[in-house]
Amino acid sequence: MSVPERPREPEVGEGTHRQRLILLGAGIALLLLALHAFAAILLPFVVAALIAYLLDPLAGRLEAVRMPRGVAALLLTTGVVALFVLFLLLFYPLLLAQLTILVTRIPEYIGAIRVLITESLLWLADTLGPEVVDRRLRELAVGQAAGMLGWIAGALGALIGGGARLFNVAALAVVTPVVTFYLLRDWPRMVTAIDGWVPRRYVATVRLLSTEIDRILSAWVRGQAIVCLLLGAFYAAALTVAGLELGLIVGLTAGIISFIPYVGTLTGFVIGVGMAAVQFPTWYDVAVVAAIFFVGQMVEGYIIYPRLLGDRVQLHAVWVIFALFAGGAAFGFIGVLLAVPAAAAIGVVARFWLRRYLASPLFHDRSP
Repeated sequence: MSVPERPREPEVGEGTHRQRLILLGAGIALLLLALHAFAAILLPFVVAALIAYLLDPLAGRLEAVRMPRGVAALLLTTGVVALFVLFLLLFYPLLLAQLTILVTRIPEYIGAIRVLITESLLWLADTLGPEVVDRRLRELAVGQAAGMLGWIAGALGALIGGGARLFNVAALAVVTPVVTFYLLRDWPRMVTAIDGWVPRRYVATVRLLSTEIDRILSAWVRGQAIVCLLLGAFYAAALTVAGLELGLIVGLTAGIISFIPYVGTLTGFVIGVGMAAVQFPTWYDVAVVAAIFFVGQMVEGYIIYPRLLGDRVQLHAVWVIFALFAGGAAFGFIGVLLAVPAAAAIGVVARFWLRRYLASPLFHDRSP
């Protein structure tokens, strides 16, 4: 009598590849769903996580000189809060005054730009002839320009009001420092816990990719923060010295938006030159304002950016711009904050798989 064969037990690791892919896809889908569902309340937590990430190296250095991690986290968090309060005490009244002036001057700016467009079209009609630039074309251009300017004014007013409400939200002022402290205190333990969740087969690869993502992201974030601060200070000081009425707010805005490559300088140039054309009676002063932004762009492109970032970042400007706009379109302001980390991670993983593909038989296969 033959003994029936025992069914073969699956070997360790057999069939787990598909399970890992399913778990990875489910985790990504769950993360995106959570971002979409809780976007309205995530701002303090995302800001706290970014601040904790920036301060983690400093906390590590303090911990290396035998300072307890909790004390280091409390000291650094208190320092950030103190700097923010100092900024509000020094600059908030001045910024509020300039914002008030801006809101009251918007109709004046719209009227002045309308007159400028009309005079420019009349000059074109005299130069090219009335058959090229007729009355209907002039009226259409002026009407469209007035509509666009009115829309920009409304959007600017909504942005200013939204920003004021944002900074008046108690959660951003109270919850963010608390969450920052706890994240900064427990950062090494969280990293160790996440490392322990990685399948043992892929630990070395995940650690390699994580190190590369951290290197690129930290270089970009810290370097770009310094770039924004330097450009904001330069534009604000230079435009104020040049006599532009709202030079402080225009310069700071251009500097802050400079984390989007080229967009900050271009936005500041358009706004600054437009305000200068309305305010100053001569084109010489307008040219001075334009020259300030040209100098700022040259200094950023040839001095600040190469020295602070150089080739360490490996984030192309077009990829960063796309990521920021895609994140903003998908998840709003939270998406903008998370766009660069996501872009850095996707770039590192894409280069990793590209290297594996170029070294694989699939790429080197020459068979017909």
